Amino acid sequence: MIQRVWGWACLLLSVGFFSGCGSSSEDEVRQWMVTERNLARPKVAPIAEPKQFVPAPYTNMSSVEPFSNQKLAQALKRDSAQTVSNAALVAPELARRKEPLEAYPLDTMMLVGSLIKAGQPVALVRVDNLLYQVKVGNYLGPNYGRVMKIEETEVTLREIVQDAVGEWIERAATLSLQERSK
Repeated sequence: MIQRVWGWACLLLSVGFFSGCGSSSEDEVRQWMVTERNLARPKVAPIAEPKQFVPAPYTNMSSVEPFSNQKLAQALKRDSAQTVSNAALVAPELARRKEPLEAYPLDTMMLVGSLIKAGQPVALVRVDNLLYQVKVGNYLGPNYGRVMKIEETEVTLREIVQDAVGEWIERAATLSLQERSK
């Protein structure tokens, strides 16, 4: 019986304790939240007024209209002349016999050294574990890469490639001496 009374006493005491912590602290928390919300207002700078658009009058009425047939014909003549000059750039390359090293991309070739042979510089290029002697004027790579200069640590080439528009242009490429990896 004493245990039963003791259990009821603990139950009443805990109910009284928790009821004292109820609504008054909840009201304080709500009041604190309202106060903090009012203090935390964002500060936004006002947006500037848009600029007023003032259209400019077209004053070149006496000149050639930009969309006329005459203007279009001039542009087509200029493009066809440029195509002819581009074709002239690649035409000699298409007419000559290809050299063996033109079958390999430049990134598969490795410059391993250079020497002077009969007073002329010669580069030693390794491709597929074979060693080739390359002189000025020889061709390397698939882009009509002609050897222009051989130095002790690099070979300079002139390549003929198509740009994004499809026109043939010249660009420089190099094959540099690389240290042997272990």
